[in-house]
This record gives sequence, C-alpha cells and structure tokens, in this order.
Amino acid sequence: MQHKDVPTRHEIESLARIREQGCVSIYLPSGVTPPEADMAKVALKNQLRTAVEQLEAAHVAPELIDAITSQVADIDQDREFWRYQSRSLALFVSPTLCEVFRLPNILTAACEVSDRFYIKPLLRAVTFPQSAYVLALSQHSVRLVEISAAAPACEIVVPGMPSEVGYPTGRLQADQGAKVMMHEFALAIQHALRPVLANSTKPLILAASEPMAGVYRQVSTYPHLTHTVIPGSPDLRSAEELAALARPILDELNAAELASIREQYNQRFSQGLAVTDLSDVARAATYNAIDTLFVDIDQHIPGFVNELDGRITISPEDDAKNYGVIDEIVRRSLLEDARIFAVRAGEVPGGGAVAASIRFNV
Repeated sequence: MQHKDVPTRHEIESLARIREQGCVSIYLPSGVTPPEADMAKVALKNQLRTAVEQLEAAHVAPELIDAITSQVADIDQDREFWRYQSRSLALFVSPTLCEVFRLPNILTAACEVSDRFYIKPLLRAVTFPQSAYVLALSQHSVRLVEISAAAPACEIVVPGMPSEVGYPTGRLQADQGAKVMMHEFALAIQHALRPVLANSTKPLILAASEPMAGVYRQVSTYPHLTHTVIPGSPDLRSAEELAALARPILDELNAAELASIREQYNQRFSQGLAVTDLSDVARAATYNAIDTLFVDIDQHIPGFVNELDGRITISPEDDAKNYGVIDEIVRRSLLEDARIFAVRAGEVPGGGAVAASIRFNV
C-alpha cells in the first residue's frame, strides 16, 4: 500500500523558519514493496552515518548528536511506518524536532547538515498538486471521486445527487424525451455539486460516454471543468482506476500551466523584470523582490548568502556549517510569499539553476 504525507506550504514555511545547530535533512528514494522498504532502511542508516560524520567534524556536542540519532532510531524501529511507503522519503531531524514525509515524487538521494533545513526538493510535491475531482457519469449512475497525492482515491457522498436518468412520459417522443431527461439529469447533478465544489479550484475531470458527456458539459458552470474527458462508461471502474486514468490529464494540465508561467516570465524578461544569474537572484531574494521563482530541484551549490545584501560565497564542499545557496534563495523567497516552481533540469527559463521574475529592480 502506498502512503503519502504531502506537506502543505504552511508546513514547509514552518521548516524554513527553523534555525538550530544540527539540522539534518535526508531525502531517500523508497517504494511500496517490502524489499524496497528494506533498501530504504539501509540507505537511511548510511545517510545518518554521513550526517553524524559532518556533525562530529563541526564539533557539535555529543548529547545533541545523540538526540538526533535516537530520533532516527525510533523511525528505523517503527514497523508500522515502514509498512506504508511512497516513492520518496524526506526526514528533517534536529536535537529538538523530527518531521517525516512520505512523498509521491521520485527525489534524488541527499543528506544535508547545517543550521537550517534543506527544503528545496520538498517543494516538488506542492509545485503541481496531483489533486482533482472525477465525475463518473452515465445514464444509470453518477459518482464524485476525489483524488490527491496524499491519500487513496475515494468516493464522496453528495447530498441530493440523482441516481439515474428518468424515462420520458406523456407526449414526448422517444428521442426527444431521452434528450430532455438527460438534460434534467445533468441539471440535477450540477445543482447537487454546487455546494460541494463551491470555492474549489481543483480540476473536475469528466468520465463519461457520449451523449451524456456533451449534455453535462452544456449545463456545467464549474470553471475548472477540464476539456479532456476520460472516455467510455465509468460504471465498472473503481475509484483507483479512475484516478489512474485521470493522472495523465493532470500531467497535461500541469505542463500547460508551466508553459503559461514561462511565457509570463518571458514577457517580464523583455521588460527588464526578470533575472537568471545566481547572484542577481540571490540579491533579489534578500530584498524581497522576487515575484516568481523557478529552481532546478536537483542542483546543489554549497555556500552562504549574506543576510544583508545577498552576496554569495561558494564553498568547495559540503559541511555542517554551510548550506545550499539555491535552497537559501528558495527559503527567503518562500517566506516572502513568492510563487515557487520546483522543476526539473531544462524547465528553468534560461537553462540555469534558477530564474526569477521580480517585483522591482535591486
């Protein structure tokens, strides 16, 4: 079974605010099968060993190191925890704190030690949330299924939801009557869904055959109804099967959103309100000038960013004192309410490690 603990932006911001000696951040590929979980446990021990070596080299007090290792040992011995895993594991451990997230994204293994947590890879899980509604609709049944990255797909009970298309009566001819009844059925569904979808921005994906799909599309007023439909009758498909068919549609939506945001960035760049140089981006982050930030989640540059003016100092290697320069840019931007897109190499405008549209020049 796959278990996911996708963090909210608020939770990531809370981690970003922490400053404490001996902050250890560990990312591991994991998996949902017992052999994969066993491999992840071994990898966790190896990463912890690396962290302890860095902490000892930085002369961190032994009692603080013991506090860190004992918390990781508790996780290692938690059989119930290891029974339910996802694609990646993220641990944030300090002498006074331990946070663990099981993530649906495949993340590169990493171990970072500093006075702050390494949060950049964690943002991948919230850049494009894999959440939506699926309306499974036929003339004989209707179901609303909620899908997310944090939990298995589940059917939602909707008060007042009609069960099936009625039968024409009176003077209506068969064909005309069928169209009228499908239209009324669709209107009743739309009415029942209105309070459930109120204030939601999640995509609504229709799983239906024609003509029912077209009839519902004509009456729907939900602004986030997707153009792409899961074709065929959904009657015999489980919630998880519908979720699996919906995910490629979500990927298409996310790709379109990223393309649109990149186009906005290009427009800002032509106006002189975008930067790609690492030093310029760090300076903009320090002066709260970043509106939208793109970061390559796999690039890591150890060093420091000056607290006052954003000047960068690059370190030759990782240790328990320096931190990721890119991650620090992310941290400062995150805490100043910038939009952040943690993307793969090649998706960052300009092809570098970072790019940002800015609110004003600094």
